[in-house]
Parts: sequence; structure tokens; C-alpha cells
Amino acid sequence: MTSEEDRRIPAAEACVLRPLLEKWSAVRPAKVFVKVSNTEEVTYRQMCDLSASAAAGLAKLGVRKGDTVAVWMPNSVDCIRVWFGINWLGAVYVPLNTAYKGRLLEHVLENSGARIIVAHASLAALLTQVDTAKIETVIIFGGDVIETGKLNVLPSIVLDYRDDVPDVDMRSWDTQSIIYTSGTTGASKGVVSSYAHQHAMSGNEAFPMLAPEDRYMCHLPLFHVGGTHAVMAMLARGGSIALVSSFSTEAFWPTVRETETTAVLLLGAMTNFIMKRPASAEDKDHPLKKVIVVPVTEEAPSFATRFGVETYTIYNMTEISTPLVSGPNPEKVGSCGRMRKGVDLRLVDEHDCEVAPGNVGELIVRTDAPWTLNSGYHKNPEATAAAWRNGWFHTGDAFRKDADGTFYFVDRMKDAIRRRGENISSFEVEAEIAMHPFVNEVAVIPIPSEFSEEDVMCVVAPVAGKSIAPQELLEFLFPRLPHFMLPRYIRIVDELPKTPTQKVQKHLLRADGLTDDTWDREKAGIKITRQRL
Repeated sequence: MTSEEDRRIPAAEACVLRPLLEKWSAVRPAKVFVKVSNTEEVTYRQMCDLSASAAAGLAKLGVRKGDTVAVWMPNSVDCIRVWFGINWLGAVYVPLNTAYKGRLLEHVLENSGARIIVAHASLAALLTQVDTAKIETVIIFGGDVIETGKLNVLPSIVLDYRDDVPDVDMRSWDTQSIIYTSGTTGASKGVVSSYAHQHAMSGNEAFPMLAPEDRYMCHLPLFHVGGTHAVMAMLARGGSIALVSSFSTEAFWPTVRETETTAVLLLGAMTNFIMKRPASAEDKDHPLKKVIVVPVTEEAPSFATRFGVETYTIYNMTEISTPLVSGPNPEKVGSCGRMRKGVDLRLVDEHDCEVAPGNVGELIVRTDAPWTLNSGYHKNPEATAAAWRNGWFHTGDAFRKDADGTFYFVDRMKDAIRRRGENISSFEVEAEIAMHPFVNEVAVIPIPSEFSEEDVMCVVAPVAGKSIAPQELLEFLFPRLPHFMLPRYIRIVDELPKTPTQKVQKHLLRADGLTDDTWDREKAGIKITRQRL
């Protein structure tokens, strides 16, 4: 059997960008593919034409199949058309975090190997402050062309050509993108993804709740897998996306109504933010039907009831392809769904030996079909070898599995806390703290103990207009947590430091350590036993 006959691998027409976009442009040309607002929307035919013109302009600048092209832009129709134009030529889309600057920016520019960067005008000036590695040309969107020293700077009009675009032979296993991990603990790693990988991540097995009739909100950035997944999921189905610049609690429901969004993925903190808004007579007056909650919190059933939606959950990361997915309205707190068709999962110890049923282990993954996981880390063979140890991809996430085959996220392996012989999940402690009505967001981190091992510290941001007393929070937690999980240290802040993808930057909190405003229950004279406070 040849590779073209292997039915495990999706055909190019099902996942490679140009034939997929051309198909929908012919089949449903007038259907809206991207809706930004009541006054801005783009049909499949229009997106096909915009992408082809971007590809023609890039081809005139010498971009060829396999070349990497960096894109440094906020969520916008322009960002999508540039991305699609890059892939139209068989080149590799390399989106960059819009918050990067200094050495972080230098690292991804050097690692990408890109010769051309397409940048928003508000960001392009930062290129003058860093070593731009192999970058020769900057294409500016969203503002005037600026001076950037030795670099060749061009206006966005250079991507508005109507010339014929070279016909490139593309296959499902060709590289579509290099997406950088969030870099919350170290230098960002560039995850190399094929078209087949991106298709598996967002396809019918991974997201069975999404349908061609849906409009799926894309509010995570297009340099993040949460953003690219939303676009590719609906492109594969011939569906539609609502393109939003970023998540906003206050703007969420008005945006849902204006864009006629029917499906959305919400990270746990986002769900919490929305639930803590005052109840309203309009809570069920919206088109939203499906909410993918990651992970399932204690409030998920209440969220479904209050807003009249179905909830689901999944587990994914940039390197894998959504191996866990739930049915409608899961209620098991902390659950991430069950193993989907086409993947194989194990929970293992530090030696890759499978742990006993019910025990916590690192989740490792492999798939039945070739090319449906990442193709390694770009120019980082050491990290690739470590992650792909013994033929399985190692997620770095600790899980447990119950007798029904439901998987539960326990913690990032690096975030687990060891206190006086007890292993503590920071995720589980955070979930209980978040149930306090005045807690808007929370992070739990380890603090070195004077008695060896670690103590538990929580950093809490209150709901706007509310205040939290550390001792009152401790008393709230006492009936909810075992004694060894109760925080010793409590720090109240206005807001937690986060990446643009809303991941809490715990490494910054760990670096801060015990600040002057940190409350210590032992110094406050509070002793805890197994029975009482």
C-alpha cells in the first residue's frame, strides 16, 4: 500500500489549506467564513481571493514551499489572509506572540529562520531594538511604513497582487506551521505541525460537538493553538468563525449576540469570570448553544443551567491532537473526558513504567495515524528527544484515571507541591479557592519550607469592588480541603500576571516569593490539626 492509499491519513482536499479553501469557495461562495461585527464579515469566496492575492505578493518576494514566514499581528482578517497566503504557497506559517520583545523576541526570530516578517505597525518598531537574525524584509499592516534600520520595509499593499500563484504540490504530511509554546517556564519551543496534525487536533473525533452550522468564537490569539484550532476546525467543516481580538468578561455576551456565536471554548478562569458577573434577565437571551469548558470546574453544571447551554470538555496542548473529549454536560469536577478514537494513552512514572490503576502518573500519547502528532521542536533536537522518549510523546501533565475511563488533570508535573510527605495538586487547591464568591482568580505555588520540602502559598485577586481577608479565606477552605493542602501563605493582589493566552505566569510569582504583603498563618498564630483550625 502506498502512502496515498493509506486511509488513516486525511486526503489533501480534507486538510491542506489551498484545496480546502478552494473547495468551500466553489461549494458555498456566499457563506460567511469570518464575522468580526455587524459591519465586517468575509465570505468564503472573498477569503479565497484575499489569500490568493497575499500568496501572489509573497511569491513575488521569493517565498517558496518550505520557507518559514514570521507573522507578528493581533487577531484580524488581515492576519488570517496572510496566514492562508503563506500556506497557499506551501510555506510555513510562524506566528509570534504579540507580547514578545527583547531577548524573547530575538530567540523566536533566530529559531524560526524566517527571512520575511509580516508585522503590525504598533509592533514593528521593536525590531529596531533587537537582533533580527535572518530577517531581511518587514511587511507592515495597520499603519504607516516606519524606518527599521537595515531592514527592507514594505507596505501591506505588496500583498494585494492579482497575479497567478504558482501551483504547488502539497501533501497532508507537509509542514503547515511552527507555533511557539507560551514560554512560561523557559525559552519558547517551536512546535512543528503538519496539516494532518492540525486536522486531527480539530477534526470530528476531537471535536464531535462542532457542526458546519456553527459559528465558533475565536477569541484566543492566532499565535496560539487555541486560535489556530478554531479557524482550522471551522474551515474543515465549511463552517464559520466569530473573530474577536481577545477575551473580555464585560464584552463576552454582547459579542456573542452581535456575531451570532453558537459555540465557544472557555478556559477555566474565563468561566469563573463570567459566572461571577451579576445575574441578569438576559442570561439566556443569546444564540450560544455549546460551551467547551477547560477544565470542568465545580461551577460547570451551574454555568450550563444559568445560561441555557450544553457544556463539554477536552484536553489538548500544542504538541498533541485533543486525545481526550467528553460527552455533553460532564459533571465530574476536574475531568477532561475520555480517550477518543485514534489515540493511545498511558499514565506512567518517571521511568515510563505504567502506574497502578487509580494512581497519578504522567500522561503520554501516541496516535494510530502517521503525522497526527507534532513533528518535533524546531531546531531543538534535545527537547524533541526528551519529549518523544520511548516512542511516546510526554505531555508533562499529571493525570489519574477512574474505573469508567474518565481522565482527571491533577497538575503540571513541575507545579506539583510536596509538603511533609504529601503530594499536593496546585490545580485542586486552586479549584477550591476559586469557589469563594469574592475570588476572581488564583494561583497556588510552592514555597521552600524551613523544615525541608515545601509549603503551600496562594496568590489571590479579588472580584472588582470586593475584598478578602486572609484568615476568612482560610476558614472558607478548612471544610473543603484536607489539612495538609491548606495554604500557609496568602497574598492578595489586584491581578495575576498572565501571558496573552491567559495562562498564569507562575514562574513570576515563584520568583517574587514571600513579599512584604504576604500573610503567614503561622506568624498569625494559627495552628492547624487534622480536625480543627
